[in-house]
Amino acid sequence: MKQLLSLIMLACLACAASAQIVEANLATTADDQRVIYQTPAIDKKNTFIVISKTELRLYVYGKVGSDTVLMAKFPVCLSLNKGQKQRRGDMKTPECTPAKPFYIDAIKPAHDWYHDFKDGRGSIKAYGAWFLRLVTPGHRGIGIHGSTNNEKSVPGRASEGCIRLRDPDIIYLKEQYAYLNMPVIIKNETQGPWDWELKAHSKAVPVKQK
Repeated sequence: MKQLLSLIMLACLACAASAQIVEANLATTADDQRVIYQTPAIDKKNTFIVISKTELRLYVYGKVGSDTVLMAKFPVCLSLNKGQKQRRGDMKTPECTPAKPFYIDAIKPAHDWYHDFKDGRGSIKAYGAWFLRLVTPGHRGIGIHGSTNNEKSVPGRASEGCIRLRDPDIIYLKEQYAYLNMPVIIKNETQGPWDWELKAHSKAVPVKQK
């Protein structure tokens, strides 16, 4: 019985430690930067994106045989309001499950796209170089894009529902990883890292910056 209790306590401590690791790594300041990790050659068709509302991060993962490896992470700005998107204008980012992921159905140049945020600045450039349009059943106009004229919002909660990256990061994401039909999973507010993510992160080795 004592051994069983000890095992239960160890499991609880491990879970708490994992939660603390996530909490300590929230992308909440401008110091949080893009990180690229060392990986073997991976076919783009074997890669996918996971966006964590809890961590304010976009992760790129790749499948290598039966293993999943962490390829990159980017700080992001998500919707001003929390929770699952219900209707147009509710300022929420839609969520999905791994079983029914969203996917990229268009990669559009957006350097000359304008938007009026109704904040007194008028119609301004707002999307960076690229707009990766997502298929999000029940909702239109959601995508992953840059943050021109809104750079300080990344990382944070300020968008109308889209996923904002810093302008250099949307270029890097598009050039290195994005492809049509790429799966994109957006977690709900309470979803922490899955076990396979913790395993991938524990093995990830950052590429040394020059």
